Amino acid sequence: MSGILGYARVSTGDQDVAGQTMRLEQAGAIKVFTDVRSGKSMDRPGLAELLAYARAGDTLAVVRLDRLGRSLGELLTVVTALKERGIALLSLEEKLDTSSAAGELVFHVFGSIAHFERRLIAERTKDGIAAARAKGKLPGRPPLDPEKAKAALNLVVAGMSPTHAARQLGLGRATVYREMALAGVRRTAP
Repeated sequence: MSGILGYARVSTGDQDVAGQTMRLEQAGAIKVFTDVRSGKSMDRPGLAELLAYARAGDTLAVVRLDRLGRSLGELLTVVTALKERGIALLSLEEKLDTSSAAGELVFHVFGSIAHFERRLIAERTKDGIAAARAKGKLPGRPPLDPEKAKAALNLVVAGMSPTHAARQLGLGRATVYREMALAGVRRTAP
């Protein structure tokens, strides 16, 4: 007996899979597998569990393609593996169903367009950086003021927490911790 198996993923614990789960269940998912993982990581226990559970004739459903993979390569790899096992892919937002030849074609077209768009963004970014450099501007964050770094270290050595020192000087907390590590400064317990 074949069925629809849902897969919901959010990137951080601050986000909730409830909205995706509800949409997948409304689309007929008999079981929904979830992950709270960044799309950068392909280590997704929920997806692995779904793939272990799925059988030929089943359909893997996602709300949007980006829940399954961040890049064209990832998506194509997953869809190819699904196809080899006789499992279709259904994406609700893109209204895509790879169980048909037309759906598979549309998937590849969507993937190609997304890849093209990412390449355009990368090229525009590269051109923008080159134009800024040509005007004598240095792209990126301004260098850290050595006086602020020294002041932050002095505050930490004097017993202030790195978080408070950062706030006091208008620096990022991570910046203070990085400067502490570079200078070999350890925070003393209060």
